[in-house]
This record gives sequence, structure tokens and C-alpha cells, in this order.
Amino acid sequence: MATLIRTTFVKVVSPAQGSKIAGCTIIQKRDIMGKTLRESLPPRPPKPAPFDYVNKDYTWFRSLFDRTTHRLDENSKVVIVEGPVAAGKTQFASALAADLGMKHFPEANMDIHYIQQGVDLRTFNDRVPPDTRTFDHIDFNNCPNHRLAGNYQIMMYMARFSQYIDALAHLLNTGQGVVLERSPFSDFVFLEAMFSQKFLSKGVRSIYYELRGQTIEDLLRPHLVIYLDIPVDKVQEAIKKRGQKHEVCGKALTPAYLQEIERQYKNKYLRDISTHAELLVYDWTGGGEVEVVVEDIERLDFDQYVHRDEPKMKDWRLPREVEWSDQRMIFTNNKHIFMNLFNIPRTDVPELVTSADDMHAYTQVVYGDPKIRFLEGYNAEAGDTGIAMKNKMPKYTEYF
Repeated sequence: MATLIRTTFVKVVSPAQGSKIAGCTIIQKRDIMGKTLRESLPPRPPKPAPFDYVNKDYTWFRSLFDRTTHRLDENSKVVIVEGPVAAGKTQFASALAADLGMKHFPEANMDIHYIQQGVDLRTFNDRVPPDTRTFDHIDFNNCPNHRLAGNYQIMMYMARFSQYIDALAHLLNTGQGVVLERSPFSDFVFLEAMFSQKFLSKGVRSIYYELRGQTIEDLLRPHLVIYLDIPVDKVQEAIKKRGQKHEVCGKALTPAYLQEIERQYKNKYLRDISTHAELLVYDWTGGGEVEVVVEDIERLDFDQYVHRDEPKMKDWRLPREVEWSDQRMIFTNNKHIFMNLFNIPRTDVPELVTSADDMHAYTQVVYGDPKIRFLEGYNAEAGDTGIAMKNKMPKYTEYF
């Protein structure tokens, strides 16, 4: 059974402070409740139906009639599950989301970049120049010193960043909380582990932190982080038990690499994130019970952080309905603007630069494919109709 190792220290706020701030601030209601506790309460009035944020923009005019806070309740929270490789995060996060009535987002991966309109860009690798080929977690595990390893880690950060925006948009438009496996806030843990093993260069590390500094502060930080702690020797056993060839036989998941991941998590990430979010750390060596974790979560008092100078939950203390609507508009409508922040004028790291000739050859092969030659919804060869009457591009498309 898992053992709760540590939660963050809580600051007791005086009633006077709480009354003063709560009087002018819209805060999320009460604390997270599990399925059993929710079912024990009297039925509540139904919330407004979820807004179709995938296909529609949330505009200022809509905000006059469709209030964001009317959908929010005690479980409208962002929960992040962290832990080492093969810790059982996916199974735990899925079960936790089901108990809390939240949406589960599996860990972001390179499919976000490499699957376009149903076409896997990996299938073009034998026809494009080496520097333009795909490089995913399997390739990294097999060859961590590859020229494309640095680009892979930067693209993983972009994938996590992209997924986190989707998660925020989902929460703000539906009121349903979200459970994610890892996040852009913890991605640097793997960057530093790779750098410590010389899998990538100082130049890549420099560009990574420039990109991170330009993007990470635009996101709302999570309410709760859950870390599943497993010693490195047990992680190695779990990797072997899982039996994925690229992990067991690959060259990346060495004891030194795994040890550095653990060190970065405990010495840097968990310390930093605990100033903004609640933190629960479990000894997950022998696994654990989701019901026990849910009970611990129910004991957390998210509403105690109401003072204006309190850093915890600061991102979620918005004074007025209009500010909730503004955040909803930003994460619903402007994902393309966020992703454009990754375009920085740096050409001083050779392994991150593709020559014009190679890129031209890549474009001719990949975008010559009839299935992805046009934007989604505008391809007559793929069966799309009514193209002449369309006047709007897809909300956001991930391009490699």
C-alpha cells in the first residue's frame, strides 16, 4: 500500500483576511470531492451544457450570455500526476480521473506532431533527408546521442505545452476538472537529465530555456500535483517487467539517467511547484489504492489561500467574472498565438537547423501526399465537401 510521504505546509489565513478578500473575489467553490462523497449529497441543479470549444470560438458577445463561473464547481481543478518511468502513472491517473469525475489526458507524446489528418509522418522516413526524419521516444531510447535528440526534447516540451492549453480550454468551457500525466512545468527534468548524460549540447539547453522562459508564464499553474515516488532500483525492475524492447534494450534509461531524473524532480521541480500548488507525495514502490489518495485529496483545503499576497492558487484567484471570461477566451481562441511563441531567431545550434535544400525535399515528399496536401476540411480528394463555401481555417493545426 502506498504511503503518504509529505504534503505541502499550509498557511492559516485569519478570518478577517478571508472575509476581506472573498468579498471581492470570485474563487472556486469548496474542495475536491470523490465519487462516494458526491453521491452522498443531495442532487444539485444542473450546470449549463458544455460549450463546444473545439469547433467554436468563445467571443466577447458570447461571454455576455455564457458565464464561465456558472460551470465551475469544487472539482473544476487541474491535477498533475508525476513520477519516474514505469511508475504506473497512466493506470493511476485514469482511475483517479474516473473517481473525481474529471477528464484524463494521457501523457503527451510525439503523435501530436507526427499524426496529421490521420497520416503518420514516420512512414515518410525512408524518403526524406536524415535531418528531417521523425524522432520519437523509441528512437531516443535506442539512440540517445543522436543528432535529433535535442530537437526531440524541445518538441516534447511543445507537445506538453500544447496539451496543457487543451486541458485549460476544456476546464474553462465545460467546468470538468482535468488529470494530466506530467506537464510543461516538469518537462525540464528530462532536459536536465539528458544534459547530465551528454545526450544534448549546451546550445540546445540554452535554446530550451529561452523557449521555456518565453512561454511557461502564460499558463495557469495546476491546483494539485501528485508525485508517485519509486527508488531507481525499483524503477529498473519495473522497466524490465513492463518489457518494452526500446526501454529494456535501449541505451537511454541507464541508472545515472534515472537517478538524475529523480534528483531534478525532488531537488528542483517539487520544491518550486509546491509554492503554487498543493503537493502530495506517495511511496509508490508497491503500488497503492486510488481510494486512499482520493481521501487525502478531500482533506485538502484549496479555499484557504485567499490573501492577495499568497502565491498558492494565485493564478486561480480572479476578481471578476470578466477576468474568468478573458482567460477562457485566451485559451479557447488563441492557441495558435501561444504556439507561435516557439519561433525564436536562433540559428547558432547546428543540430536544430535544417538546411533549405533538405526542407524543400521534405516538403515535396510529405506535402505532396494527397491526404495532407490541404488543410483539414479543404481536401476534395479526401472527400471534403462544400469547400467553396468555407471561409474559416481550422482552429489550430499542429505542423512539423
